[in-house]
Amino acid sequence: MWTDGACKGNPGPGGWGVLIRWDGVVKELYGGEASTTNNRMELMAVIEGLRALKRPCAVRLHVDSVYVMNGMQSWIHGWKRNGWRTAGKKPVKNAELWRELDTEVSRHSITWVWVKGHAGDPGNERADELANLGVASVRS
Repeated sequence: MWTDGACKGNPGPGGWGVLIRWDGVVKELYGGEASTTNNRMELMAVIEGLRALKRPCAVRLHVDSVYVMNGMQSWIHGWKRNGWRTAGKKPVKNAELWRELDTEVSRHSITWVWVKGHAGDPGNERADELANLGVASVRS
């Protein structure tokens, strides 16, 4: 699975895209919001991609978002321990999406793979195109 988010303005119209490849089958998903942020769209891409899986799966999840990677691999443990507050005692931004993502991740066995965005990874490039279709869907 490859996921990506896009935003035209930050905040502004945004979109998310997901490319799923499994056993010769390809599934593409995208959506958008009229007023959002890039970070929210990065989170939504992963949430919607994992939500699309009908049963628990082993997922090799490619993301180009350091925000999502760090959040899921490092920060979320402290946030949960601190009642969804940061180390600085401030409310976690996008906490409702982080909670949704945590729920979706718990259903699967995830291998997180960071890829550099816009660097030629075909799956990431397609997820980016889908995210931009998501932006276009709310701008028209």
